[in-house]
Amino acid sequence: MSERVIPGRTGGLISLGAADALWAGLTTGSAVPTVSAVFTCSPADARVGYVLLGGRVVVTVKASGGQWSVAEIEVRRAAAELNAVEVDCQDLVRIGPFGGAPKKECNETTLLRWRRRITGELQELGEPERAERREGGRASHLAGIDWRRILVEQTRGRTARTWLLPRAVVRLLDAAAYAETQWLQAARTRQGSTAVTEPPLQARAADGRQTTSPDCGAAPLRPYNGELQGHLYSALSRKPGTSRKVAGWTCAICRTAPAAVLDHCHEHGYVRAPVCHSCNTQERPDHLYSNDIRVASRYTRLFDTHTADWLRHWHRCPGCRARTTLPLPHLAAWTAHIACRSLRPTHRDARSSRARKPCGVLRVSWTGSQNAPGSCLLTVAVDFCPSGEHRVLAQVPYREAAKRFGTWLAETAPAVAAAAGPDRLDGLPARIRPVIADTTGEGLALF
Repeated sequence: MSERVIPGRTGGLISLGAADALWAGLTTGSAVPTVSAVFTCSPADARVGYVLLGGRVVVTVKASGGQWSVAEIEVRRAAAELNAVEVDCQDLVRIGPFGGAPKKECNETTLLRWRRRITGELQELGEPERAERREGGRASHLAGIDWRRILVEQTRGRTARTWLLPRAVVRLLDAAAYAETQWLQAARTRQGSTAVTEPPLQARAADGRQTTSPDCGAAPLRPYNGELQGHLYSALSRKPGTSRKVAGWTCAICRTAPAAVLDHCHEHGYVRAPVCHSCNTQERPDHLYSNDIRVASRYTRLFDTHTADWLRHWHRCPGCRARTTLPLPHLAAWTAHIACRSLRPTHRDARSSRARKPCGVLRVSWTGSQNAPGSCLLTVAVDFCPSGEHRVLAQVPYREAAKRFGTWLAETAPAVAAAAGPDRLDGLPARIRPVIADTTGEGLALF
């Protein structure tokens, strides 16, 4: 039987059982599904000094009598933050499996590398005996989130599987991993210091005991202001300390989550900006093959609702900015989504007699490369047409696509267009690099 929360003790210490019940009650209506045993179920371990709830670190203390406890006010704050998260179940991010990722041991006492933890547990589901022995049959959670209830599994063929989670949940887990990293670094700093100082932020329990705030010692994130402009990714990725420096910035796109990777132009090799995992996934083209991409629904955001921000981000690459264009995969997606929008047929929606919906799924492929623009041709086609009648919609030469994009750029984002142009070709490589298809989702963009 779970313990009842004692009323009138907000801000005081409560037992782990009471904290479990409090968390479950406060997050009942949350868009992010949670579990009830957040303090007593893996990977939570009160003995390490903290538990992750959403994107917040909640400190655990050993109260009188040797009982582990937490500050009730911190549980309430974490629940309020989680309840404020809005989830779009159609906006999904691939989280695995990634065949090219090196295998590393997963530390069971931390949330770090949560993607590897999910992949490992899902692969373990095929071994019933091991799964049943784990936690006595109780499902583990991540930062109090019941990720299994919102996990989407897609299967291609008989064996290929892909796992996806809503983008809002991915950002929440990334924030939790960052908060944990900062807390652990601050804890090591406090342990290594000989000076005894009183923490700047404290939560005082009802019996007079004090607990260190999870925000204590965490370095604030700084906004990205173009410090890496003009740098080559190949040089920065080999430079010691780069990943630690990147983690100190906020994402240059969403400006809220901590940065985790350096997004870079795979054609010209220049760094664009430090971004979070979620934005890096959203920006990456959906390669079917090295010269073939699926035009996903997220391109509506990239080219419609948040156009200026994304164009400014892509043109952080000196090569794309000087040539007033986009990398070939992105230009191909733009051509299919914007330039050929009027060519896409519609079909009657079965759910409504008057409504119509776009035909099938857009796909664009190309022959040749941007190195030989005269022979590069983009082919826009429709897959999965309900009637089977629509195939190729248009064939657009590369130079025509680039010209159309330049015209559209000047109308849509004049400030971005004004900063671009052929007068800024100094210092660019004489021969730009071929397209590198990032088909695994890891490796090329991660440290």
